[in-house]
Amino acid sequence: MVGALCARRLARRSRSALIAALTVLLVQTLIVWNFSSLDSGEERDDGGASVREKRDRVGGSRAAGSDDFQRGQRQHLPPPGTRTARHIQQPDGYYSHRPKEKSRVDSNNENSVPKDLDIDNSNFGARSQPHRQSAGASSSKKQREHPLEKAQQEAWRDNSLGRNSNEVLPVGHQLLTVTGNASQPVGHGITGASQQHRASRAQPAQSQHRHQHPRRKQATAAPLEVTYDQPAKCEISGREAISALSRAKSKECRQQIAEVYCRHKEGHLMPEKVARYCPLAGKANGNIQWEEDSSESIPSNPVRIAFVLVVHGRASRQFQRLFKAIYHTSHYYYIHVDQRSNYLHRQVNALAVQYPNVRVTPWRMATIWGGASLLTMYLHSMADLLAMRDWNWDFFINLSAADYPIRTNNQLVAFLSKHRDMNFIKSHGRDNARFIRKQGLDRLFYECDTHMWRLGDRRIPEGISVDGGSDWFLLNRAFVQYVINSEDDLVTNMKRFYAYTLLPAESFFHTVLENSAHCESMVDNNLRITNWNRKLGCKCQYKHIVDWCGCSPNDFKPVDFHRFQQTVRPTFFARKFEASVNQEIVNQLDSFLFGPFPHGAASLNSYWENAYDEPDGVSSLSDTQLTYYHAFSRLGLARAGASLQGNPKDLSCRYFPMGHPVSVHLYFQSDQFQGYLVKHRATNLATSKLETMETWVTPKKTFKLTAPPGSTFSRLQLAEIGADWDAKERLFRNFGGLMGPMDETVAMQKWIKGTNITATLVWIDPTNVIAATYDIKIDGSAEFTHYRPPLNQPLRPGVWSVRILHHWSPVAETRFLIAPSAFNKHQPIRQEDTLKLHNGPEKNGYMEQSFHGLNPVLSVPISLAYVERAKRNAALSGPELEQWIDGLVGELWEAADVCAVGLTACPVMQACAKNPWSSLSPDPKAHLGSPRADGRIR
Repeated sequence: MVGALCARRLARRSRSALIAALTVLLVQTLIVWNFSSLDSGEERDDGGASVREKRDRVGGSRAAGSDDFQRGQRQHLPPPGTRTARHIQQPDGYYSHRPKEKSRVDSNNENSVPKDLDIDNSNFGARSQPHRQSAGASSSKKQREHPLEKAQQEAWRDNSLGRNSNEVLPVGHQLLTVTGNASQPVGHGITGASQQHRASRAQPAQSQHRHQHPRRKQATAAPLEVTYDQPAKCEISGREAISALSRAKSKECRQQIAEVYCRHKEGHLMPEKVARYCPLAGKANGNIQWEEDSSESIPSNPVRIAFVLVVHGRASRQFQRLFKAIYHTSHYYYIHVDQRSNYLHRQVNALAVQYPNVRVTPWRMATIWGGASLLTMYLHSMADLLAMRDWNWDFFINLSAADYPIRTNNQLVAFLSKHRDMNFIKSHGRDNARFIRKQGLDRLFYECDTHMWRLGDRRIPEGISVDGGSDWFLLNRAFVQYVINSEDDLVTNMKRFYAYTLLPAESFFHTVLENSAHCESMVDNNLRITNWNRKLGCKCQYKHIVDWCGCSPNDFKPVDFHRFQQTVRPTFFARKFEASVNQEIVNQLDSFLFGPFPHGAASLNSYWENAYDEPDGVSSLSDTQLTYYHAFSRLGLARAGASLQGNPKDLSCRYFPMGHPVSVHLYFQSDQFQGYLVKHRATNLATSKLETMETWVTPKKTFKLTAPPGSTFSRLQLAEIGADWDAKERLFRNFGGLMGPMDETVAMQKWIKGTNITATLVWIDPTNVIAATYDIKIDGSAEFTHYRPPLNQPLRPGVWSVRILHHWSPVAETRFLIAPSAFNKHQPIRQEDTLKLHNGPEKNGYMEQSFHGLNPVLSVPISLAYVERAKRNAALSGPELEQWIDGLVGELWEAADVCAVGLTACPVMQACAKNPWSSLSPDPKAHLGSPRADGRIR
């Protein structure tokens, strides 16, 4: 008995010792893991939680892939055997992760973070710490451990910084050491190598969220190849520099990054101290009030202005309208067109030939948002203007095509003539320490590969006050001469400092002006109104070109017109305007400034914007665009052929298509998208001659509301599927929804305010496979909601439908087209490629989970005939493929009209110049004529 008792006591002690040992081992493991996380460069916030952990925490409160800010997630219970996810959607806007700070809209700081907004820009570096459990399990566990409100506060950081919201962060862990020739994985050394956005797709997570693509299997991360022409001159140990090296595309860019990093590390890059020449102890703050009796009468010695127009894109008619509004024979116009905007460059060159006081820069740069190239472009333009001895100007004003005057040229000249010794530049208006942190001035940046790379920290030079604000300004000639020609310590070192600065144009001129002998000429007003809407404009939309987050203003709308008439401070220009978003506000301003156009003038409510021009070459188009444009052309030819119905042997209006499209325009009427205008060539079968014509194709209505009037679902106004959703302007930039098998689709819903409601969205492919289903909860104040389900690609070509249900009863439906591709790399597609691209995802698995059990519930019949037909279509090529494409495109588009560009044998086809919809019809708004006697065009 005693022996047995002792044995039991010994056993208990042994178990206790074993448990204690295991506990110690577990603690040691956790400590090592924790330090591994720190070594890998995982950034942490004030609360000590890693950004990766916060993402997991937020991931538990929303389904992967949501573009809206979610408040939470709970399991939706469909009929047995099915699964859906619930997404609680809020008004489509910006929610600060610091809600205690109120947003203000009075800042004129164009691009940078607003004064009242905290955006964490800390997590653009490497992320290499592995998860120890599946993403889904981690999310669920952290959701239980942390309040839902915490996840909501962190939603901004998770949604906007670092990665696409539809992707789960890669889990593979790889240590990296950088040598002069390559990066090799090792067991120790430098950690924290970031994986490229592209590499994250090829090196996926070890585990999957249930909305993650099932094809992304567990994989070991491959070594990151970082090669140089020359060995690096120092050890690259900075986490952010390693991240930049791993993401840079070209060998030249990687070489430059390494060289800049090493020069900075050795202390040879940045000035430590800079001389200040301003006699003032503090900051000058000249405040010029608006004079109500401002006259348009020209003073005896009026100033002459050099307008520097910095333009890009394809909106040539909007640019021409701006030029027309600001032109005067007494001023000068120097135009820089982005290196990538060849169509606009051709249009601008044609414009410059007409006017002796207009010149186009003989050089072009590819400037990017926030890049050092923008400051370089301004300094180069200023040097050019000073070298033009025949241009005797007094003020330098920079404008973009998104600007428009809100007062006349004469009023501007009268005002500047009274204050010809002043410099008008908008400051941030907050304490410098916070501005420096939010603007990233204490970080080292370098631009190459059209990207602004963050390489680490740096110190602000001593001896000066750093200032900044808007990068739109009016500077007098004396200060411009000082900036360009001076070789003093301030100018020389500031050019050196700002060559490696994010958003340098928002700070360089401010800092030089405030610290120079010209400091007393500073007026804290750039004479502009900027349309800030922080909730919509701070979406971190430039993260693909800049390792930072910033803000951008919204477009003006007619409801904003009263703001142009404010008299608190002098203002002469406003921004932003986009005629493709809203032209009516420009019409209102134009009439206010110059009087209305003559009654009955053509095209006052029409707007055309070029989408393609033949000299650009088809390589400028995607295969999807090329497929649609050819199909649109054939729709036009079919309409022309059907115009003569009397004699089937009459071939005068029958054509055979020839070559690629000549041009494509977007067409808007009263600010509503009306379709595409495709100019194309075809051979007339009656005469065998080549003719050029323009076809107008317009989209058919695809949204149908089935809810009875007065129901709770009367809030729903529109549901639309598209690509390239612009959350700031709340529209699809891919007008008309031209989508192919490899496009990422977004579902948008537009609401009027009302009671909270919940809806179920069901995505159905052309073979009646239910690809996705999820619930959304719409707040009473929501106006727009949108969500991009992470569907596996390629999407099956054909007409898809999205049903909107309420308590499993249908209330609305919309359709959209995934067009088969007739081209692969701009060449006619081959059959082996069609089989890969047009067969849909493997095993019809659009998502990890299957929604097969919902087919009978939703009365969506499973049809083997649909499946067999889809298989046959997937193998089509050549003319048979074109016939399939034309049939699908014809279901959702129709040829509204077709016109002749030149001579035609078709007797019923009108000349395009006589058709008000044609891009060749008169457009007096953008027409540029000869200057009148008063020196103006408008």
